[in-house]
Amino acid sequence: MTGPSEITGAGTPAGAPARPRLMPEPPDPPPGGDAVDVLARTLWGEARGESVRGMEAVAAVVMNRVAAARAGRVRWWGRTVAEVCRAPWQFSCWNEGDPNRPRLLAVTAADPAFAAALRIARRAVAGTLGDPTGGATHYHHGGITPSWAAGRAPCAEIGRHLFYRDIG
Repeated sequence: MTGPSEITGAGTPAGAPARPRLMPEPPDPPPGGDAVDVLARTLWGEARGESVRGMEAVAAVVMNRVAAARAGRVRWWGRTVAEVCRAPWQFSCWNEGDPNRPRLLAVTAADPAFAAALRIARRAVAGTLGDPTGGATHYHHGGITPSWAAGRAPCAEIGRHLFYRDIG
């Protein structure tokens, strides 16, 4: 890939669902696969109880944030996968004091959910993961409504999460 690619639904029969967009090509990961590892841990921490599609949706949110930052549309999330995942108060699994954080840091590929998260993270960082959210940069569990989501319509509902775009 040489840049952002997208499958839109052009040429799709009327009423048929558009095929999912492919995510913009991410930046090269640093040596040691830090981007893959941090993204996989984020997926495990945030969505290990979800289906593969649910974990892919959370990965799409991270990659959409990276793309938005690299395009200059936002500045506060960070410009790399690791920066976006570890940005303060963005993904609760990375928050200091979160009760799951020690487990997040210790999990290995022997855990089936983490093994799945690693496969998804590799695809996301390689730029081959589709975006089932339609461009979402935010999500939350369906059982809560954070203040930023009040009055907004989600662009996707996948598993137990609601996804949003155009949150600013």
